[in-house]
Amino acid sequence: MVDLLADVTITGSLGSIGYGLAAIGPGIGIGIIFGNGVQAIARQPEAYGVIRQNMLLGFALAEALALLGFVAPFVFGA
Repeated sequence: MVDLLADVTITGSLGSIGYGLAAIGPGIGIGIIFGNGVQAIARQPEAYGVIRQNMLLGFALAEALALLGFVAPFVFGA
């Protein structure tokens, strides 16, 4: 039996590909946060301040995860 993958080598940094795939999650999360926030404000305009505050807090937490995923390959040398 011939092993076709025996001579295959991967060069370059796979960290950038990993970050690109990992950024999909926070991107979807941010879209959901703002989409639902706009719907909530449209349904209850009098609660604008509270909804906006919670929406921005959720955005900050999701964005922190994305930035952590960006920094991790540099810190851990992956």
